[in-house]
Amino acid sequence: MANISMKHLRYFDALARLGHFGRAAELCAISQPALSMQIRELETLIGAPLVERGARQIRLTSLGEEFAARTGEILRSVDDLADLARAAQGPLVGRLRIGVIPTVAPYLLPRVITSLAQEYPGLDLRPREAVTKTLIEDLHEARLDTAIVALPISEPGLEEAALFEEEFVLVRGPGEANKPVPDPGMLHEMRLLLLEEGHCFRDQALSYCKLSPSVTRDLMEGSSLSTLVQMVGAGIGITLIPEMALPIETRSAQVSLARLPAPAPVRTIGMVWRKSTPLGEQLARIAEIVRCVGCAATETAAQLPASAAADEAP
Repeated sequence: MANISMKHLRYFDALARLGHFGRAAELCAISQPALSMQIRELETLIGAPLVERGARQIRLTSLGEEFAARTGEILRSVDDLADLARAAQGPLVGRLRIGVIPTVAPYLLPRVITSLAQEYPGLDLRPREAVTKTLIEDLHEARLDTAIVALPISEPGLEEAALFEEEFVLVRGPGEANKPVPDPGMLHEMRLLLLEEGHCFRDQALSYCKLSPSVTRDLMEGSSLSTLVQMVGAGIGITLIPEMALPIETRSAQVSLARLPAPAPVRTIGMVWRKSTPLGEQLARIAEIVRCVGCAATETAAQLPASAAADEAP
């Protein structure tokens, strides 16, 4: 048992979480045969199998499940010790794993990376795009240091820092530019396009339109905001998108934009991190940088005229 290394534990943790040798090997940046060899070596050191190997997937043995739980605790403790040492060094350096939801990442992340690189030249930023549920799980399991999401999250173990607010904007075909803006309850009658399940922005749009999730089977869905806007441009329906996405997503689509009547729907974008992390003070300072970037992005989008997209599109 004394020969079990941190490398063994990290490889096994990846395999236990992903349930697949190929994906775990990719995550660990090694070959699949090398990962398999490391897991067999770990099993030899323990003296018992941890994994049931099937043709298409793996299952953990009962010992493997217990071993995975203990492994996760050990790795989180080791990472916390590393963070404690980093926090004592002053300005943040080294790896920072930051998650971002898909309805924010393309519009905010490039500017955030640039700003953080200028402020923290020693920072190795590791961004990851995923839906809120996945990001929160990864935060709790210490696979992320922080995440940019829509608030509130209301998780007792997480610290929340509100950054900025942005409005939802109605996207319609170019021929509807001069038509009255419909009431929220009428939107679903106009072939409302939504993001797929799992996106928090979908739930917020449903709430604004006063629709329950049970009616979504009758609505049209897309995998991204870009897909939704292009579908609107093709005359398929209408959609709602967050303000920050306007400059990018309407650039190549023949659509018109409409501001929704007061009180317009808004969402609050914020940063969250574990209350137990030693990097709390550093993450709070990073949140201030992200706040400045986000406010600048939304101010730019707010100045975009409702007819600009249709006028600029080819």
